[in-house]
Amino acid sequence: MVYEYAGALANRGHQVTVVHPYFIPLGPPRSLFRKLLRPLFYFLVFQTDKLWRLFVRDELWWQPLDPRVRVTRVVKITAATIPDGDAIFATAWFTAEPLQDLPASKGQRFYLVQDFAPWLAPKDRLEATWRYPFRKVTVSRWLYDAVCGAVGTPNGDLVNIANGISQRFRFIRDLGDRPMRVAMLYGFSDYKGPRDGIRALEIAKQRHPELEVLVFGPYAHIPGLPASFEYRCNVSEAELIEVYNSARIFVCSSIAEGFAFPPAEAMACGCAVAATDCGGIREYAEHQVTALLSPAGDPEALAQNIVRLLEDENLLARLALAGRERIRGFTWERSARLLEDFIERSVGPASDSAHHLDWTGRQ
Repeated sequence: MVYEYAGALANRGHQVTVVHPYFIPLGPPRSLFRKLLRPLFYFLVFQTDKLWRLFVRDELWWQPLDPRVRVTRVVKITAATIPDGDAIFATAWFTAEPLQDLPASKGQRFYLVQDFAPWLAPKDRLEATWRYPFRKVTVSRWLYDAVCGAVGTPNGDLVNIANGISQRFRFIRDLGDRPMRVAMLYGFSDYKGPRDGIRALEIAKQRHPELEVLVFGPYAHIPGLPASFEYRCNVSEAELIEVYNSARIFVCSSIAEGFAFPPAEAMACGCAVAATDCGGIREYAEHQVTALLSPAGDPEALAQNIVRLLEDENLLARLALAGRERIRGFTWERSARLLEDFIERSVGPASDSAHHLDWTGRQ
């Protein structure tokens, strides 16, 4: 998401730097020993990373990035390591905390609100960052309502700008040419509800033994995955587009999502979506209009929706088409324009020399 925004803003004439700190302390050292050891640890990791990038790989291999975007790595976030600019963005709650202490020369502070409690942050610590005097941008109405509930009615310093979906995710293969296949991302975080998804697919396959199940994820092995399910590890973006275009149905089993990219990408590639009502997905998934939604944490209900799509080709085709049409409105160009407007209302319009925007977050 940050790389997409960075590229879109660079394309609009802004100077953009993405800053990757090696360490973002999530609290003070608990002992004198750790306090003394931490600087040495920082130094060793910094040197190791430099050697890795020098002799092995120094490109962003998993995500295209506009070459006009500068990417820099620093040990940690300090006034000495962060370049001056007109605007600086925290990309998560743990980067919002150190931005408080930076001088005004680093730019007007902004905060991309993507995290949610309790899965991605402790509730009290997360909501404390929402109260910082930063301009805040939520990525879904669900998160916008959560921030308003925690900090009160916004006064113009809070906006909701839904994420875009890259046009690289596109419809290539007609539904009728696809096998009876369901695809699902297996995420290992608890809030992804991975076991609920697998259980729902098992129930659906019991009802329809001819069903092909294709699961993909970041790790080499999934414990307990049924032998009849195909698993692909760490697929590239090109492979992912092929996966989406090879399936009729995409399943999302998350408990909570700030936005939920995979179902949106699958919609763009022509899949009908059966998903849990995981919050941020409501930006584009509307029950029985663009998707079938079921309560989070209920694999039986999710399985019922998968079976509905398997047994009703008209419903499947209608939702696939409606989802694809809905997601066409979610472009990074639109999101970047809205973000640029919000920035300019805060720091003023761009002059002859383009604004310098800094995004500070972990890679």
